[in-house]
Amino acid sequence: MRRLALALVLCGCAAAPELPQAPIPLRNPAAPVASQADVTQGRLGGDWVVVQGAGLTPGARLRFSDGAMSLDGVNMPLAETGPGRYAVGGQTLWIHWLDADNRTAAVGDPGGARVWIMDRTGRPGERLTAAREILEWYGYDLRRLDGS
Repeated sequence: MRRLALALVLCGCAAAPELPQAPIPLRNPAAPVASQADVTQGRLGGDWVVVQGAGLTPGARLRFSDGAMSLDGVNMPLAETGPGRYAVGGQTLWIHWLDADNRTAAVGDPGGARVWIMDRTGRPGERLTAAREILEWYGYDLRRLDGS
């Protein structure tokens, strides 16, 4: 019985999964920043592939579902904190841009811990340029994106 109690205590101490982050902030804090107000969990729902990123590597697979986000198979709780703004495992995640057909998105942490561009197919075409322009406007250092 003591072993079971000890095992349960140790399981409760396990760290919750977290999103990776860059060692140096990726965004100029003096630049304007916003999230896209019409982004909902429903629009994000389904599978995505990171095509460029810092803090997340290109090729990483994401899945959004009601109340959860999975990164390469690791599930994390997802909670809406405002229009186009989420907490993933308690960490800030803003959707800066999502195209009208929900195919490509520019995603980041306004504090500069991580930023990435994701696409449903992994081949965003001309939408990649639009996503990069939005991120640049919001002060992200695009030279630090892997996959660019």
